[in-house]
Amino acid sequence: QVQLVESGGGLVQPGGSLRLSCAASGFTFSSYPMSWYRQAPGKERELVARISSAGSTIDYADSVKGRFTISRDNNKNTVYLQMNSLKPEDTAVYYCNADRAPWGIRRYWGQGTQVTVSS
Repeated sequence: QVQLVESGGGLVQPGGSLRLSCAASGFTFSSYPMSWYRQAPGKERELVARISSAGSTIDYADSVKGRFTISRDNNKNTVYLQMNSLKPEDTAVYYCNADRAPWGIRRYWGQGTQVTVSS
């Protein structure tokens, strides 16, 4: 059974930082790219960042380039998102997903972790 458990969210002031973690199980984590998505109230879920299976290729949404850093530890089956210089518009629920894996894996989503950026 595929499980994705996100953690690390919280309330932070503008300009602050948070580090999100996503612990994965139930599939061969090291074989697949992993992505972070976010969904703000009333908006569609959007891709934030993606990292290749070995970590050699990384892509970011334009809105987070230079502020967010995605990384992974294949020994711990965990993907991270370091978020710096946070802005109110970063407020959302953040999810991880193996969105390039076969449907039987990528159809699973975790509960997400809430990030709120507010003074």
